[in-house]
Amino acid sequence: MARAKKPVRRRPRKAKAGTRGISALECRIDTLSGEAAGVKTRVENEGGFVLGCYNDPLGKNALLLAVLPIDAIEPTPFQRDLSQMHHRRLADVLDRTGMFLDPVIAVTAPEKGFWTPNGRHRLEAMRRLGAKAITALVVPKREVAWQILALNTEKAHNLRDKSLEVIRIYRNLMEETPGKTEKEFSYYLEEPSFVTMGLCYEKNPRFSGAVYNSFVRRLTEFSGESLGKTLKLHEKHADMLLELDERVAEVVKKLKAKGFVSPYLKTFVVARSNPLRFMKEPPELEDLIRTIRGKVERFNVDKIKQTDIVASGGAPDDE
Repeated sequence: MARAKKPVRRRPRKAKAGTRGISALECRIDTLSGEAAGVKTRVENEGGFVLGCYNDPLGKNALLLAVLPIDAIEPTPFQRDLSQMHHRRLADVLDRTGMFLDPVIAVTAPEKGFWTPNGRHRLEAMRRLGAKAITALVVPKREVAWQILALNTEKAHNLRDKSLEVIRIYRNLMEETPGKTEKEFSYYLEEPSFVTMGLCYEKNPRFSGAVYNSFVRRLTEFSGESLGKTLKLHEKHADMLLELDERVAEVVKKLKAKGFVSPYLKTFVVARSNPLRFMKEPPELEDLIRTIRGKVERFNVDKIKQTDIVASGGAPDDE
């Protein structure tokens, strides 16, 4: 059966100036109600102070600017791992300027306190300096906590970072919204391949995801099945990729023994074994992985020349 092509992701066109959102004066809020009022109460109960509130000028959502006790806020539990070098560098900059000018975004945590989906390194930098409090832009809508990939601008994500965050978000969504389908959360997950890659990185932190993600991304779609059921399929694919990666590593070892040196050896081996570009109809992902594995297991290193590897190019295997 032919696989339908993925819809092209289009960027929004440049809009005519002054045609969207609300004016500066319309952003004013005199009293809070509903979720926003409850968030104000949470801030005050945690020992924080609300500096002000306003409607954001794009979507007219109520936001609160607050100073929170630093112990009342934690990173979301599904965020990427902390970079020691990055947060120490931030701490040094903050120490030299003597000012904290970039508020973290915060949402209410499930029971008490707050989560920040985009400020882990700034939070840890302030803690490193011994700060008592931190400035936060508090968003009443808790679903913002899952929009890490879109919001996190303080440190660029690589494939490993994205994938690990996505699989952690996936599990949190399974806990909070059992029975919902994967497709319903496509906005938060960005690419279904990130779920599979995340499972691989959890089992093998040194997994060469960049070598495989291009074809996994092309042959994976968001499912209309429940998150729990779809996760089992991702786990199956992850196990197949990890087994393939072991076979590829064996071939790379043989190439190195013959004197070949390149950061692209895994990329080269997989590219030589992957027939996808020659196929008229895209296969199922499992079928392609089996095909690549079979070719890798029959890979003849004696026929390889250094010029073949140089000509292949590609991304470094550990990107």
